[in-house]
Amino acid sequence: MATKEELLAELSDCVLNMRDDDVEEIAQQYIDAGYDPNEAIFDGLVDGMNKAADLYEQEEYFIPELLICSDAMYNGLDVIRPHLPQDQANKKCKIACGVAQGDTHDIGKNIVKIMLEASGYEILDLGRDVPIQAFIDAVKNDGAKMVAMSTLMSTSMENMGKVIEAMKEQGVRDQAKVIIGGGPISQAFADKIGADGYSSTAVEAVKLADGLMGYSD
Repeated sequence: MATKEELLAELSDCVLNMRDDDVEEIAQQYIDAGYDPNEAIFDGLVDGMNKAADLYEQEEYFIPELLICSDAMYNGLDVIRPHLPQDQANKKCKIACGVAQGDTHDIGKNIVKIMLEASGYEILDLGRDVPIQAFIDAVKNDGAKMVAMSTLMSTSMENMGKVIEAMKEQGVRDQAKVIIGGGPISQAFADKIGADGYSSTAVEAVKLADGLMGYSD
């Protein structure tokens, strides 16, 4: 019988190398062996997705490959999640993700969404070209504890600041953290508009969210 480490490596490889037809069988072997389901997710499936995201950043993988990798990850998650302890199944908070108003480029947002979901967050996907009020409503009405905004257009950057200002005006700024990212975004811009954090990659976005929400080790 395969060891835990061998099965975790196989799960990671299934995601990284787009073996979406094999991953469920490997995940079931892992569960049948009685190993920790949390490790299967984070040291197996998410590890593979992190490696795929790295290849995307290096322009060795592109969107079609990344989508197949995410399919493999989700296929594995479907097998693993029912075996998580009930109090851990949805242990992280809800994050509202969206592309700032005026921008319809959502590839980066979708990658961040995949990574945050894999890490255990509940994602409210607001889509692209999101009206300012929609972000505030996600906090007021849907219980989002974090707002994650992206843009690839410098002309839409100011709308990120407008979201934060509107959150202050409507009394919900202290109810949710705000993180931002995208091609023209920088830490200096995040500081300027009063965001809680900035990330340049999807992998770093997960680390940032964990740190801000207190999920880091």
